[in-house]
Amino acid sequence: MTIQRRAILLFIFCVCHYQTAIAFQREEGIEKDSLTTQVEYTSRGFQFTDAKEKFQLQIGGRLQFRFATPGDQDPITFDDFAEERENVFKINRARLKVGGYTFKPWLKYYFEYELGASRLLDFRVMVEKWPWLSFKLGQWKTEYTRERVISSGRQQMMERSILNRPFTLDRQQGISVYGHIKQSKLADFNYHLSILTGTGINARENDDENLLYTARLQWNFLGEAVPMTGSDLEHREKPIASVAMAGATNTSQYTRFSSAGGGSLVGFEDGIPGQYTNDQWLLETALMYRSFSWHSEFHIKNVRDHVNTYTQRLRGSFWQAGYVLNHQAGEGRPLFEVAARYAIFRPDLQLPKNEEEEISVALNCFFNEHLNKLTADLTFFEFEERSLNLEAQGWRFRVQYEVSF
Repeated sequence: MTIQRRAILLFIFCVCHYQTAIAFQREEGIEKDSLTTQVEYTSRGFQFTDAKEKFQLQIGGRLQFRFATPGDQDPITFDDFAEERENVFKINRARLKVGGYTFKPWLKYYFEYELGASRLLDFRVMVEKWPWLSFKLGQWKTEYTRERVISSGRQQMMERSILNRPFTLDRQQGISVYGHIKQSKLADFNYHLSILTGTGINARENDDENLLYTARLQWNFLGEAVPMTGSDLEHREKPIASVAMAGATNTSQYTRFSSAGGGSLVGFEDGIPGQYTNDQWLLETALMYRSFSWHSEFHIKNVRDHVNTYTQRLRGSFWQAGYVLNHQAGEGRPLFEVAARYAIFRPDLQLPKNEEEEISVALNCFFNEHLNKLTADLTFFEFEERSLNLEAQGWRFRVQYEVSF
């Protein structure tokens, strides 16, 4: 389906939603002169709410403009370091977002569409009547790792680490049960339990009878959850912190996932249905306090090849921190933040001297928090496979401007 057709369908949906709200008001006996719609602009874009507050529609967008040299993509193999240098200028992301609620404030919906790649990213319906028990149906970013769940528009660094490619579950279709349990300040937890197709974004069918099962438990031991966003732009006077554990298991023809769907890790061929079983676990920490923010993840993943009777073990970790330099700046003045990340990935533990490393530093300039910001980063990559006498290094520089509306 072309971009134009999908945009037309999205427009039709918005119109139908508005007309449904008007019809509902009339059925409720509201006079024609009082059939008003509240219109306001929020951090989620333009918001339309009917007079009875039974319907709400939010429409927003986001654009990212990026320059990168030499190239923009993270290296995946040693051959990538030998590619010809090139300067890249591109529209990295162009998103259209539609959300809100219908009939009841707790019956919510959300769509997100990538205009540049003509790809439907999110479509989901959420039932969030009770904080401790909510339900979700559709397609979304699987709640497994904080790094992936944080929106690309709210990241502290310009992009996610080298661990994202081998360990993310990315977007999947299915159902989820989740909630926030708060018995006391110490007993504060968020949980997610999901059953998903395990075949990636926009996969209309499963490849076999197996499904993807995920679980995530987050302990907010200081009484408040760390929000799914990068940087402490509020200069929090009280610290907030969390420790999370997650696990997932999936049997399919894929060994990794991305925003393009299912794919294969380096060293694995394109599979057949049910060929690979991926079992993985995560330990994660996060903290925000007085303009300082911290984020770390430790990943374990085992890939079993049922055809070739082989198991490969992968490990990875990263540590990331940032600090807002001028938190005392007055209203209307930009905030500046410095941030750094170190990531290490071992793609095969059977090779004892096989490692991939990333060291990144970034400077953020927030004109209106994450809604309007300028970011520059410098990254050093180093790949080593000393058992085969292979070593490669390289630098990359990028600048990105982002605006949401």
